[in-house]
Amino acid sequence: MFGIVRPCTHRLTDGLKTEWMAHLCGLCLALRADHGQFARVVTNYDGLIVSVLTEAQTGVTAAGRRTAGPCALRAMRTAPVARGEGARLAAAVSLVLASAKVRDHVADRDGLLARRPAAAAARRVARSWDKAGARTGRALGFDTAVLVDAVDRQTGIEALAGPGTSLLTVTEPTETATAAAFAHTAVLAGRPGNAEPLAEAGRLFGRLAHLLDAVEDQTADAEKGAWNPLTATGTSREEARRLADDALHGIRLALRDAEFVDDKLAHVLLAHELRTSVDRAFGTTTCAHGAPGAGQGPGYGQGPVPVPGNPYAGGAPGPYQPHGGGGGNPYGGGHGGQGGSGGQGGSGGFGGPGGLPPQFGGGAPQAPKPRGFLAGCAMFTWLFCTCQICCAKEYEGPWSRKKREGCCRDCDCDPGCGNCDCCCPCDGC
Repeated sequence: MFGIVRPCTHRLTDGLKTEWMAHLCGLCLALRADHGQFARVVTNYDGLIVSVLTEAQTGVTAAGRRTAGPCALRAMRTAPVARGEGARLAAAVSLVLASAKVRDHVADRDGLLARRPAAAAARRVARSWDKAGARTGRALGFDTAVLVDAVDRQTGIEALAGPGTSLLTVTEPTETATAAAFAHTAVLAGRPGNAEPLAEAGRLFGRLAHLLDAVEDQTADAEKGAWNPLTATGTSREEARRLADDALHGIRLALRDAEFVDDKLAHVLLAHELRTSVDRAFGTTTCAHGAPGAGQGPGYGQGPVPVPGNPYAGGAPGPYQPHGGGGGNPYGGGHGGQGGSGGQGGSGGFGGPGGLPPQFGGGAPQAPKPRGFLAGCAMFTWLFCTCQICCAKEYEGPWSRKKREGCCRDCDCDPGCGNCDCCCPCDGC
C-alpha cells in the first residue's frame, strides 16, 4: 500500500492534502475500473506520482476530477478524485511493478511463498497483472515491455553482481523503468519538451527507490540469508547515502528544467518528501519533541527510539489524547520529564496503565490486554482514517495496544529549496 514517498499532513496545506488524496484515490479507482477489485491491492504512494506529474503539466481541469462515493479509508466521506490518462498510466505502471515484486518474493521463497501451491498461485496473479498493465499501457501509447524487460534483466544482473560491482549497475534496470514512466507523462500532457528532464528525474527516482529498499531491508536480508545489493556489492551505507543525496539533488535540478502549469504538489513529493524518506531510511530523522534535557541520557523521559526503516516503531497518544499533548490529562502524554513514557505520567509511571502506585491503593502496572483480530481491524481502520498512524505523536497499536509513534510527525522544510511556500508550518518541530 505504501512506498518511499509517504507525505505527512502536517507538511501539506489543506489544498495540497486534498490534491494528494485525489490522486491516491484516483489511482485506486482506476485500478478497480480497468482491472477489478483485487487489483486495488497494488495501490501505492509512489505510483501516484505519475498521475501527479501528468496533472502538474496540464493543470487541473473539470474533466480531470469526479466525485467518488464514500470510502472507509476516507472516514466514509465522498471526495473529488483524479481521473483520466494520468491515473490510468499510474495504474498500469503499478500493476507491472507489483507483478515484479511478487515474482521477487516468490524467487526469495518469502513466508508462505516458500510453499509450492502458494508460489504457483502468486505466479498466476503476477502474470495476470503483467497482461492487464500491458493492455492499459497500449491504450495510452505506453509500451510496458520496457518495464518487463527491466525486471527480467534485474535477475541476471543480481546473479552476476559481487564485491566490487558498482551499485549503480544493480540499480540500472529500476532507473530505466521509472525513467520511461516519468517521460511518458510529458507525452500524455502534450509537452514533448519535458520528456528529457522528466526521464532524468524518473531515472534518479528509480535509483533512490532501489537504494532505500536495500538500506531498509539489509538487516532483515542478512538474517534470512537473502540477497541484498549493499551486502552483495560491498557498498557501505556511507556510500549509499552519498548516492542518495546526489540523486535528490539531481531530481530537483531536473524538475527545474521542465515546464509545469502547477507543480506545487509534485515539488513537495519529489523534493521535500523524498528528503524525508532518505532521512527515515538512514535513521537520521530527528525531532525536537524527543530531545533529552540537560543531564539526561537517551531514554530518560523519552519514548522508545524509532527503529530505522520501520515507520511504525516507537511510542505515542492513546485514544484519550490523540495529539500527543497533556491536555485533558495532567499526568499523561508528553515526551520528557514527568509526562514522558519513562516518567510519572508514562506507560510505566504513576499515570500509566497501572493507575496509582501501590502505596496509594493502586495495583502493579499492567499492560493493556491485546485486541482480537476483528476489533484490531476496526481500530486500524479508525487510526488510518483519522491519520493517527501517520501524524500522531503516540497512539495505541490496533492489535497489540502497545505504544506506537506516527510515521511522519516531523516537519523538515529545506530553507535552501527556494519554493518553500508549498509547505505549512508544523508546530513544535
